[in-house]
Amino acid sequence: MTEKTNQLLTEHSRAEIDSWLAKYPEDAKQSAVLAALRIVQHQNNGYVTVELMDAIAEYLEMEPISVYEVASFYSMIETKPCGRHHVSICTNISCMLMGSDQIVEHCEKKLGIKIGESTPDGRIYLKKEEECLAACGGGPMMQVDHVYYEDLTPEKVDEILDKLD
Repeated sequence: MTEKTNQLLTEHSRAEIDSWLAKYPEDAKQSAVLAALRIVQHQNNGYVTVELMDAIAEYLEMEPISVYEVASFYSMIETKPCGRHHVSICTNISCMLMGSDQIVEHCEKKLGIKIGESTPDGRIYLKKEEECLAACGGGPMMQVDHVYYEDLTPEKVDEILDKLD
């Protein structure tokens, strides 16, 4: 590992990545790439840069393009600065039939932003519409920082969003 990679990945991040690496055979380090991206994203206030992805690639002994492919495929990995709290609202047909369009509209109005934008204070990022968040029986639903909230009403949404720091 180069000194630059050592500086880019915090000691805490390296320790967390190492705990994931321990779950896989020595010759399958790339299996930890998604976990490493999530860890480093958290380290970097909610997004990963090309420089950080390169550091992950070096740490996991894989080609940088392979890390970029994973980062660009999964919607939970952000590659641009965004708000601290990630809010995803399911807009698939099940949730739509249960009122997710109204929840999206309510969030946009309450926060003063549109889907895909962050609040000016950097507190909340209203992620691009999610096709499905796998909670069809509890719609309309949203995920905030990977925590599910189901059976939403505008009032419930206000309670959830108001508690975010």
